[in-house]
Amino acid sequence: MVSTPIGNLEDITYRAVRILKEADWVACEDTRTTRRLLDHYGIATRTISYHEHNETERAAELIARIEAGETGALVSDAGTPLLSDPGYRIVHAAAAAGIRIEPLPGPSALLAALVVSGLPTDQFHFGGFLPAKQGQRRHLLESLTDEHATLIFYEAPHRILEALEDIAAVLGKRDIVAARELTKMYEEVLRGTADEIGAELQKRDSIRGEFVILIGKALEHKAPEAPIEDTIEILIAAGVERMEALKTVARERGLSKREVYKLVSGPAGPKVKRKQ
Repeated sequence: MVSTPIGNLEDITYRAVRILKEADWVACEDTRTTRRLLDHYGIATRTISYHEHNETERAAELIARIEAGETGALVSDAGTPLLSDPGYRIVHAAAAAGIRIEPLPGPSALLAALVVSGLPTDQFHFGGFLPAKQGQRRHLLESLTDEHATLIFYEAPHRILEALEDIAAVLGKRDIVAARELTKMYEEVLRGTADEIGAELQKRDSIRGEFVILIGKALEHKAPEAPIEDTIEILIAAGVERMEALKTVARERGLSKREVYKLVSGPAGPKVKRKQ
């Protein structure tokens, strides 16, 4: 499983070049695209087409080749194989057959976009390409409304404006980053709300290059806490001893028992009645 450049041809590891030279064949989405990469590095290895339309039958053929003693390399047109690209079936079949599978890590558009976004990276949800139809797209976004993670999607240039409109309608004014043409000559990272980025793109004569859309985490809406006196009275009414109620509220609100006592007592004496 060989990761290949997402734009800049220098973004490939020494190990990837060596493996692509040593393999008996390279399975790829578009043989013309991969051939340009191989020729750039003087690699003469044979290419075999492997894409979404022939994946099922081709997987069986490639597994048979491996079982016969050949070594194969699987690549996508750009980036890390299987991420919104073909390859799952052959990897699944190879694992089931007990074939050794080696990952060669490298470029990935979603990770490249994430690390330059300025959005939280501690948790993220990658959803691949957004659905092409508006109804399905909005339904997906609605299902992720409360997801406490940075959301990451791929989107085609001819649907980017529609996608941004739906993001604004469903998710509101969140922080959005739209990364385009990553590692290429016209690399661009746009930041703002979905409406703001959409307005910027609408000014252009044409929109080119696939996008990575990143959506900031949902804002936490913390319900206001009830007054301390009311909370203590509720606990006492439920049968909790007064001093225990004070301790409980102090613990829950990060205060000392003395602070809570002063708040509920005040200069005029205790405001919370003792349990009768």
